[in-house]
Amino acid sequence: MAILVAASVAVPPASAGEADVESVKATRQEGGAWRFDVAVRHADAGWDHYADRWDVVAPDGTVLGTRTLLHPHDEEQPFTRSLTGVSIPDGITVVTVRAHDSVHGYGGAEVTVDLTAD
Repeated sequence: MAILVAASVAVPPASAGEADVESVKATRQEGGAWRFDVAVRHADAGWDHYADRWDVVAPDGTVLGTRTLLHPHDEEQPFTRSLTGVSIPDGITVVTVRAHDSVHGYGGAEVTVDLTAD
């Protein structure tokens, strides 16, 4: 089962503001863990200001998984990266995916994913 959720986000290219999650594809893997394919947009400005990670977060704020981004993506916007093996506890049907950048931290657009959607 794959779930694709997209958010429409406009980010001015000249400003390296907060990192925005643009879309999320969540796929339940064999064995019950989840894979998340996440598109992030951020006007990366080299090593001094770039999107450096994204998280899958439970409704209570618990971080269930983090994908660390090890370098800027100045020439690749938006960019999509994956995280596999995310364990979602029983009873959690909705998660939020949020992005983080090296200057502002969190605060950009987030995407909420209903894991029960077909």
